[in-house]
Amino acid sequence: MGVVGGSWQCEDMNDYERIAQVIRFLDARHAEQPDLTTLAARAGLSPFHFHRLFATWAAVTPKDFLQYLTLAHAKELLRAGENILDAALESGLSGPGRLHDLCVNLEAASPGELKSGGAGWTISFGFTDSPFGKCLVAEGPRGICHLSFVEDEKVSLSELQNNWPQAKWKRTDAVAAKLAGQIFMRPVNSHSQTALRAFVRGTPFQVRVWRALLQVSPGTLTSYGRLANAIAKPSAARAVGTAVANNPLAYLIPCHRVIRETGVIGDYHWGPIRKRAIIAWESSPRVEQHNLILQPA
Repeated sequence: MGVVGGSWQCEDMNDYERIAQVIRFLDARHAEQPDLTTLAARAGLSPFHFHRLFATWAAVTPKDFLQYLTLAHAKELLRAGENILDAALESGLSGPGRLHDLCVNLEAASPGELKSGGAGWTISFGFTDSPFGKCLVAEGPRGICHLSFVEDEKVSLSELQNNWPQAKWKRTDAVAAKLAGQIFMRPVNSHSQTALRAFVRGTPFQVRVWRALLQVSPGTLTSYGRLANAIAKPSAARAVGTAVANNPLAYLIPCHRVIRETGVIGDYHWGPIRKRAIIAWESSPRVEQHNLILQPA
């Protein structure tokens, strides 16, 4: 994977799988603080090539990434008497993430649009690579309506088409790659800004939760309880968790930034390893600040 013009390119379709394998290893063995040679062996690469791949992907060295992943500072805060959630939030995972400006204008489908099931629409979709593996991106007349990480193309496409059963479909992998480049871009200067229109179908409650998620800054974490408070429904933490799990726009609506009240990273629709990867990637100190600005529908 290489960076071209502030964006990313994948030269090897197995790059993310190699990174994920290393993250799994670190989950199990982080207390041993494995060195570069050990991690490179897990990825099946020489230390030189592994270090270059990892630094290109994460914008930090493997050693720095390990610091984010293990929550070593959180343990110190716990010993000092901090509660578990605050310890996690004040640890390396909540350091000043420096990602690019990304404005997401999130609009919700009207009851009529939900009932029509996309009748009269042509939705373009495509499969493309991302820093976190293959993804499926779809865009309708009113903006990006789907973004998911893919394990099985047929299953992922079926889930998408079930949401808009009356729509016409056009596969355009090139357009999907261009959209993914905007979504995951790391710009070359602080003046770069990407504005994206997003269009979602969901209940009014779900949309409120998703809009609250857009207010959670990159490189920081929140909890289901805090999200419930943010939408003035303090007793609805469980319902908030269900809404988070049904997020139709992976990464764009940052459900990966939600952890349990205990401080545990928790489950993720697209896998806990991918969730850890995204959190640490967002916490990279070498990229421009990422501000999500919500525009009312």
